[in-house]
This record gives sequence, structure tokens and C-alpha cells, in this order.
Amino acid sequence: EDASTALRSSPGLNPRRADLNRSARPLHVTGWARAFRRGDFWARDRVGGYAAVLLTFELAVFVYCTAGAHGFITPLDRPNASDFVSFYAAGSLADDGSPALVYDQAAHWTREQQVTEAGIPYNFFYYPPVFLFLCAALARLPYLVAFCIFQASCLLACLVAARRIVPGVPLATLLAFPAIFWTIGTGQNALLTAALLAVATLAVDTRPALAGILMGVLCYKPHLGLLLPVALVAGRHWRAFWAASLSALSLVAASVVTFGWTTWRAFLTAASQTGSVYGVADTKVDLAGLTNAYGAALSLWGNPALAIQLQIVVTLCIMGAVAWVWAGQHRLALRAAVLLAGIPVAAPIVLFYDLMSTGLAIAWLVRDGHEHGFPPWQKTGLTIAFLLPLLSGNLDATVQGVASPLAAFLVIALALRATVQDYQVYGVRWLPE
Repeated sequence: EDASTALRSSPGLNPRRADLNRSARPLHVTGWARAFRRGDFWARDRVGGYAAVLLTFELAVFVYCTAGAHGFITPLDRPNASDFVSFYAAGSLADDGSPALVYDQAAHWTREQQVTEAGIPYNFFYYPPVFLFLCAALARLPYLVAFCIFQASCLLACLVAARRIVPGVPLATLLAFPAIFWTIGTGQNALLTAALLAVATLAVDTRPALAGILMGVLCYKPHLGLLLPVALVAGRHWRAFWAASLSALSLVAASVVTFGWTTWRAFLTAASQTGSVYGVADTKVDLAGLTNAYGAALSLWGNPALAIQLQIVVTLCIMGAVAWVWAGQHRLALRAAVLLAGIPVAAPIVLFYDLMSTGLAIAWLVRDGHEHGFPPWQKTGLTIAFLLPLLSGNLDATVQGVASPLAAFLVIALALRATVQDYQVYGVRWLPE
């Protein structure tokens, strides 16, 4: 009887008892791996709570950093200002009838100090004259009012578009994406860019003309449009392609008429000299915020020649990936994800706040997962990509330089894996001749 009792109590010989013991014990290593593989920790009903905690932390850090940047915590050696002062000063010069002086660094810096405070560091302006339309409109408002209206309206547009991509997602989840705080904190325009890209990808299949017009508006950041014609031509979205071309050309023509050819000539001259700002290895602390292979190589090895070569290879590979995905009739979510995640790492110069497009790519993959199921490790991978932009800015240069592009590369890899699986299930589905 004692022997039989021992046998019944042995987990290895009593399957029912073994199951009870496994459920009573904490998850072992295999259990944890299985949970991360399936994404059990990132269940839909839990994500909102996690995001609320993260958002609270981010808000606290944001308030602290903002207060510190303006001297409310400790006195500053010199006054500070966000990148928005660059936009505002450019618009002010344009409103005064001197748009060409926007690209004269001495004149531009003088105006930056006039609209904020003397002694602030210089914030460069390398945007083409088409961006002066928006800058000139903002400069007609008081500085702080213009900043708040610009950031709030762009954030609202971005959130509305993101909710169209992933309906029903908690607002806290969207707001918790770290690049939002980097964008607002630096006074940049990445929220505007993200809103345009979000609506354009939503409309590309159903309203191609609208999608093309919005893509054309992105000519104020032409380097971010590098992959757009690749996607449209490979996917044979000709209406969107011609609408984008006409939209961009119309804006350029309007800017020539409004601001004059001398302004464009000044811009082209200034743009040809950007290598002295973005191409010096000795300034890798400033360049650590780059989100591409060029920035990562500079942060790791400090070799500009190697960084350029690596960036060329990466850009060509991403262009090939975008062309392959868009040439096949794959789901819109997969096409949009590869395109949007590829933008910040394919462009030659992109800083960490433009990881907003990677956030949109994550949203598209979440939508695809809700509709078609999440492949193994997909939820965990997307969570890591969502959190990586936290490491952008104000940290060790090498950490910044690697973390930012890693987020985009991870999303690209997840999107391509899902595309390959779609290809294996449905076979080749090229667009008809």
C-alpha cells in the first residue's frame, strides 16, 4: 500500500498529478519562453494598462526634462530653445519679405534670438522653400501660441489617423509611443509627417488620388520620400504616382512664384553644405540620434566612409524589399508596414523623432495580427520595437545610435516574415499586366 501510494503521488508516474503540479508551480524557463513566443503577456486586455503606466512615466520624465531645459530646476549657462524656433524664425523672415535670408545662417540665427531670447544655440533650417508656406502662417501668431497650435493639431491628426489603422486601440497606447514625446520636446514636425503618411497608406488602394496628393505634400522633407515612388511604381499605383508628382511639382512652382527663384538658389547652396553638419565623425554625440545605418556606423566606429558605404547597401536592400512586397498583391497592412518602417532607415539623414513612421508600421502589423492572427514572437517583437525609441536622445551615444535603427529594422523583419508567410500560403500573386 505504501508503494502504491508513493507511485500515485509521483508526478512522473501520475499524469494528472503532474498537470496539477505544473499549474501550481511558477512558470519555468520553457514556460516563460512559450509565453513570450505566443505573446501571452501582451494580451489585448492588458496592453491598455501597461500603456497607461508607461504613459505616466513618460509624462513625468517629459515634464522634468522640459523644466530642466528652461532652467526651472537648475540655472542654465545659456538659454535654450527647441527646433521649432527654426521654423518660426524662417516664417518671420518670409513674412518680412526676405525669404532668401532663411538660408543665411547669420541672419536666421539673429531672427531666432529676436523671437525668443538672445544667446540661444543656433537651430539649422535645411527645408526646401515649400515648407515656408506653413512657417510663414505660424509666424503670424505669438511664438508660444504657434508652437502649441502646431503640435496639438498635428498630434490630433496623427491620433485620428492611427485610430483608423487600428480601430478601438486605447488612446493611452497610442500616446505612449516614445517618439511622440521626442517630437514635441524637440519642437519638430514628425507628427505632421506621420499624419500624412498614415492617411496616404490608408487611402492608397481605395482613394489613390488623395494618397498621391498627400505623398506629394511630403516634398517639404524630400529625403523621406525616397521609398514612395518605389512602392507606387512597383505596385502599379499609377494614379497615386501621378497625383504625387503633380502635387509636389505644384508646391514647388507655387513656392517659386511666392518666394522667388533666389530663395530656391539659396536653399540649394545651403543644402550642398550639409556635409559639414551631418558628416563629421568627431560630432558623433550630435549624430547619435540618426535612425539609419549611417548613424549607427558613425556611433560604433566613427568612420564616415564606411558609414556611407553601409548606408548605400542598406538603402538598396530596403528599396528591393519594398519593391518586392508592393509588386505582389499582399495585404495592405503588410505593404504599409514595410514601407513605413523602411523610411527612417533608408533615408540618408533622419533623426530619432522621425521614428513616428515606425510607430505607424507597428500599428499596421497589430491590425494585421488582429485580422489574420499573430505569428510566433510577433507580439513580443512589436513590443520591443515600440519601447526601443525610449533609448533615443540624452543617453550614451552608442546606445542611441544603435537603438533607433534597431527599432525600424526589427519591424521590417517582422513585416517581411509575415509577407513571406502570406506568399507561402497564397502563392505568387503579381499584379495583372
